[in-house]
Parts: sequence; C-alpha cells; structure tokens
Amino acid sequence: MRCLECGSAVLWTFTEAGKRLAVDAAPDVDGNTAVYRDGTGTWRSRRPTDELPVMGWEKLHRPHVATCAGPRARPGAAPSLPSGVADMAAYRRRNRSRP
Repeated sequence: MRCLECGSAVLWTFTEAGKRLAVDAAPDVDGNTAVYRDGTGTWRSRRPTDELPVMGWEKLHRPHVATCAGPRARPGAAPSLPSGVADMAAYRRRNRSRP
C-alpha cells in the first residue's frame, strides 16, 4: 500500500493492543518496531523490550509517522483537500469573529 500523504510504500500492521499502525515497507536496522506475519497472513507489530527482544522471524521497521514527508508532517501546513470539498474549519474561523 502507499501513504496517501507522501506516496511512500507502507505496511499496515496490527499492534498487540489491536490498533492499526503504518510502518515503512522496507526493514530498517535502526527501527524500533518489530514486524512479523502471523499464521493467517496478517502483519503484526510490537515494541521490542529487554524481556522480549526481536525474534528471528521478526524484522525491525520504523513507524511511518516518523518518516512521512507529507503535508501533515510539516507543522503549520494546511492539509490539501480534494477538489470540490470545502474547508469548514476555515469557514468557522472566519465567522467566529463576527458578532
């Protein structure tokens, strides 16, 4: 899959808590997330610890939020909306100052 913000390849994984987490598709030795495929083919991720280090069947990846170069990653950058979609937050900000 591709990130909708920057277009990079990502893997969508499920954490131990059942939450979805996007990680960079390419393994990274400096990553902090262990990723593996379970018996059903689902990508799983977890945070390695001293008690449970990276196992032989896991590879280290970086969470994509740490490497995303999309517009939301830059502070203060306005998200780009699809054509034909109004930015209601900007409308509300303008009208809030009216009496």
